[in-house]
Amino acid sequence: MDSIDKLLAQIKAEYDPAKPAPTPQQPKPDIVPPFIATPPSKSQSIIDNILADVKADIEAQAAAEELQRQQELEQERIRQEQIKAQQLELLQKQAKEWLDKLDPFSPEGLWFEKFAEAYPSKLAAAVEYLQTN
Repeated sequence: MDSIDKLLAQIKAEYDPAKPAPTPQQPKPDIVPPFIATPPSKSQSIIDNILADVKADIEAQAAAEELQRQQELEQERIRQEQIKAQQLELLQKQAKEWLDKLDPFSPEGLWFEKFAEAYPSKLAAAVEYLQTN
C-alpha cells in the first residue's frame, strides 16, 4: 500500500499548484528532432529514375540474351544446311557411280528408265532412288 500512497501524493503534488511537493526527478524524455521529409515529388522522381534504370538494364539484358539465342539458332541452321549439302554431295556421288554401273538393258535398267521419266534428270532420279533404298 505504501507504493499506492506515494503515487497518490505525487499526483496530488502535480495538480496542486499552491504547494509544490518534492518529487523524485524523472528522466526528461529525449528530444527527437522533427523528421523533415523530402518533398514527395523529389523522392518519387528518384525512385522512378532508379526503377527506370533497373527496367532498362533488365530489358537490355533480355535483348542481349535474345540476340545471342537468335545467333545460336542461325549458326545451328547454317550448320544443318552444311550437313545436308555434304550429304547431298555424297549421295550424288554415289548416284553417279550407281548410274555408271547400271546396265540400261537389264531389268533394273529398264525399270529405272521408266522411273526417271518423272524427274528432271537421271541423276536426280538416282538420288531419290538411293535415298529411299
